[in-house]
Amino acid sequence: MDRAPRISFTSLGCPKALVDSERIITRLRAEGYELARKHDGADIVIVNTCGFLDSAKQESLSAIGEAMAENGKVIVTGCMGAEPEAIEQAYPGVLSITGPQQYESVLDAVHRALPPAHNPHLDLVPPQGIKLTPRHYAYLKISEGCNNRCTFCIIPKLRGDLVSRPANDVLREAERLVGAGVKELLVISQDTSAYGVDLKYAESPWKDRQVRAKFLDLARELGELGAWVRLQYVYPYPHVDEVIALMNEGKVLPYLDIPFQHASPEVLKAMKRPAAQDKTLARIKRWREECPDLALRSTFIVGFPGETDADFAYLLDWLDEAEIDRLGCFKYEPVAGATANAIENPVPEEVKQERYNALMARQQKISARRLKRKVGTRQQIIIDEVGPTVAKGRSKADAPEIDGAVYLSSRRPLRVGEIVTAKIERAYQYDLHGSVAGF
Repeated sequence: MDRAPRISFTSLGCPKALVDSERIITRLRAEGYELARKHDGADIVIVNTCGFLDSAKQESLSAIGEAMAENGKVIVTGCMGAEPEAIEQAYPGVLSITGPQQYESVLDAVHRALPPAHNPHLDLVPPQGIKLTPRHYAYLKISEGCNNRCTFCIIPKLRGDLVSRPANDVLREAERLVGAGVKELLVISQDTSAYGVDLKYAESPWKDRQVRAKFLDLARELGELGAWVRLQYVYPYPHVDEVIALMNEGKVLPYLDIPFQHASPEVLKAMKRPAAQDKTLARIKRWREECPDLALRSTFIVGFPGETDADFAYLLDWLDEAEIDRLGCFKYEPVAGATANAIENPVPEEVKQERYNALMARQQKISARRLKRKVGTRQQIIIDEVGPTVAKGRSKADAPEIDGAVYLSSRRPLRVGEIVTAKIERAYQYDLHGSVAGF
């Protein structure tokens, strides 16, 4: 070829899969491959799939089909690749199928189909690697896999048991990201607060000290890098209480993303959820007493097999008391290979929809009530988008893509990635409006 080989990339699924995509792209760019914006302008297409829910599998198959139609040379990786039969049956012409985290296998498949044309004088990769997020924030994945065996989930089957990165490895990556201009680090894994269990919290050298591979220790060190640190996918183990002090010190954002999934003791038992959740309301109350600015995000499943009207009523009452700031809700879907499929008394689809509608209506009122308390306050806002008259950003209580937004007017043009102080003037169900009061 008289030019560099071109790769087109489609990345589906959660932020953890996005990090996998970034790692693959970084390796390919280091070898001299270029990225194409469209499938029909590429020499090969890579599709990183999601395979958690049937709806996600259908989206993945559609993406593969689109790539096959527009290009014809397709390499498939990701969670759905761990069970390749459905892909092979639908698209027998794909070049290769690999599971999640199998970076070397993806690279080998690319090399076989499209050998690299590396030029060390032209091929430059920034120290922080290639990112698929905007320049001002990045996902920092601290471990792979999961040790939990929730009955509705097959992630351990797809991604294996927990494998934590040494603390100094995580901190080196975080330091490179901040040095490259990242203002917000979103700490992720399948079970973030279980970080280091598999390493027995082993120490590793970092600068002039030893740092344990432990949730609290890592969060403290990340808080010294000068960026916003947002903790996501945090199971409510008892030691999570310790990180609240770091929020009051300004080391990490006053934000916890905890996937409670339900509140009814009977449903949680059927789900086999980890961590003692029977005293969760008392802990939430204690956290907010210690850190009044704390924002809680969570996800819940309605229509889990065996969920009764009483279980659902319990969940609604629990939400009223817990006042979760940000909430995502899913209607239960059977997942091939999940043990929950064998639980008796499945909930009819129309009942799932009714419960979903009722829960989201209840949450809308809770969200509006909590956001109204912020009117008249001053909040730090990170800018995600700029427009002619109004900019869109997020407060410390808002993660990108999944939470609300803050819309701001300003006397001068704002820049993406800039952090400003804003006066909040109006509140709606999920979003805030205000004006810039300081830079």
